[in-house]
Amino acid sequence: MKVYISGPMTKGDQAFNVRRGMDLAVRLLDAGHSPYLPHLSWFLDLTHPRTWARWIEHDLVWMRACACVIRIPGLSDGADKEVEEALVVGIPVMTEEEFFEEERHHVET
Repeated sequence: MKVYISGPMTKGDQAFNVRRGMDLAVRLLDAGHSPYLPHLSWFLDLTHPRTWARWIEHDLVWMRACACVIRIPGLSDGADKEVEEALVVGIPVMTEEEFFEEERHHVET
């Protein structure tokens, strides 16, 4: 399943936020999913900077192609915008725990 990861990136410790997203992406990948992690644009932006608005515009295109959004907790204007848009277009939004609990439930039934 294509899964969009939404969460803090620029507020607080940016390296920690990116690592946290990467850890979740690897967990999803190892579980057989295809995660999209917008946090990786942090590396691209170091050498090819774009505006915050441009990155959000880019990310929303990918988010709309995903089956669900996992929201990492924490303050984030971008993640809030992503969640808002996901709900408008009918993409389910859940926490990491909810996602894996739902997945476990489907495997058991």
